[in-house]
Amino acid sequence: MNLPNKITLCRIILIPIFIFFYLASFIPYGKLVAILVFALSCFTDFLDGHIARKRGLITNLGKFLDPIADKVLVMSGIILLVAVPITANGGTRVDLVTGLPMDLPAIYPVYVGVIACIIILAREFIVSAFRQLAATRNLVLAADIYGKVKTCFQFATLIFYFAYAFIVEEFYYAIVGTANTVLNVIGYVLLAATVIMTIVSGTKYIVNNRKVFKDEKK
Repeated sequence: MNLPNKITLCRIILIPIFIFFYLASFIPYGKLVAILVFALSCFTDFLDGHIARKRGLITNLGKFLDPIADKVLVMSGIILLVAVPITANGGTRVDLVTGLPMDLPAIYPVYVGVIACIIILAREFIVSAFRQLAATRNLVLAADIYGKVKTCFQFATLIFYFAYAFIVEEFYYAIVGTANTVLNVIGYVLLAATVIMTIVSGTKYIVNNRKVFKDEKK
């Protein structure tokens, strides 16, 4: 196993570690540790590819492991942000719509996070199935710039929301009001851009490789 593949494998190993710290509310500043581990995982995605291309170490194992590591990392992150409520330091947050006290996930209203999660997961499943279809025809589909930009947006958005979850959990009553509104607006903009890039990249990938759907001549 060469160096890029070892780095990719490390990214896979880091995934359950970051999930643990995000969920481990009993650990002081656990979400901060989760952010650092997640950011490190994101960095390894660029590092292994850079080393593989620079040193000519691209292998079939790397082609197999790298997209799996990326997808599991992103899927784990978005599911945590949508499904896990955050308890504010010193008490419970108040829903800005209803005025009722409640614990909310980092991405709220909840339906916004759920819709974004479904779109992101659907894109990954569709593209994976598309690549499997291409493989049955001995076609190798290279990643394009849209997919790379999409990944950057996903990583940036997830890191922002993990940071927001940490701030809410530790310093919520210090940001109630305008600061919280500004953070939410930034989050919505990042999330919207990520969803748009997810849709665009998936559509472009399939359209540019539509030859996969052509029936073979008998």
